[in-house]
Amino acid sequence: MSLSANEAEQLMEDTDHELVPCVQGGIPDVKRLLDLCLEQDIPAVIGSDACQDGGCSTGCSPKAQLVVRDTDVPRVVALLRQQWAEMALREGTLSFGDFEGTEDEPEGEPPCPACGTAAPLVEGACSDCGLQLG
Repeated sequence: MSLSANEAEQLMEDTDHELVPCVQGGIPDVKRLLDLCLEQDIPAVIGSDACQDGGCSTGCSPKAQLVVRDTDVPRVVALLRQQWAEMALREGTLSFGDFEGTEDEPEGEPPCPACGTAAPLVEGACSDCGLQLG
């Protein structure tokens, strides 16, 4: 069973947990991630970033943020890892053998899906290419 958008909003309004922006990206990508979260019963909503709220004067492209309860961030991270692994397998970049034991936390940092750098995130972004991941 999956959550509806209205059910997710209600769950997030009725929580004592902090609501945090978890992922930032293009509007279509964040909408797809929102749908995946709702399918997995992860309450989430779409928010706007500071650039869209008048906090930026550089002419950034429109972006959106996936907002979740702070306690749901690990679930979203797991969902993103699963999606990345499925994409890598589908594209032939990696084989099933590369994912043996992925049920446990992998040793070290996972590689960035954009540039492949395996390093700790810096303020939620890849330390090499800047892709926002967390």
